[in-house]
Amino acid sequence: MTSELGDLDLYLKPTFVIDSNSKVVQEKVASLTERCRSQKEKAKELFYFVRDGIKYNPYLALCSIEDYRASKTLLRGEGFCIQKAVVLVAVARAVGIPARLGFADIRNHLAPRELVELMGTNVFFYHGYSELWLDNKWVKATPAFNIEMCGKFGIKPVEFDGSSDAVFHERNRKGELHIEYLKYHGTFADLPFEEIMRVFSDMYPFTGKEVK
Repeated sequence: MTSELGDLDLYLKPTFVIDSNSKVVQEKVASLTERCRSQKEKAKELFYFVRDGIKYNPYLALCSIEDYRASKTLLRGEGFCIQKAVVLVAVARAVGIPARLGFADIRNHLAPRELVELMGTNVFFYHGYSELWLDNKWVKATPAFNIEMCGKFGIKPVEFDGSSDAVFHERNRKGELHIEYLKYHGTFADLPFEEIMRVFSDMYPFTGKEVK
């Protein structure tokens, strides 16, 4: 679903899930970016807010589309990778930065045992990240793991400079294998909710519970 560059306006529009026009989103971006002088400065400020200001929590409800709305995640103050990626896309669009969602299947070699037991695997299908249009190119931004969690578990935090792709590190601070990217599913102007739910239903041994 990747669009040609002439369709960048598609990646600026609000949707039900990416509700960049909501009061909650608009007020948050106004307070975060009021002193920023460039789009890249805004993008960096927004990335670090989503990374660290919204706690990563893989044990949240995921079967209702309402649970993925950017404004709801902002108010909740926590989310898993898809929810946090939606927030970053929404706040970017709110300040005029074209943004879209990307998805990949990843293997987390260091996932907590209880989460692996719940999921029945250490593969996270449809892991969500964001892509922002900066300096005439798409830049990947992965805001899932907040800095406190990274410190607690010895994970290398993802850093974002607005120019280079910011994705999960292959290894943790000890040099142990951590994240392995298995398959990319492409990029999307809006959340492919039904497809994600179909895959979760097919791949995980539970219904109505939490992954990612």
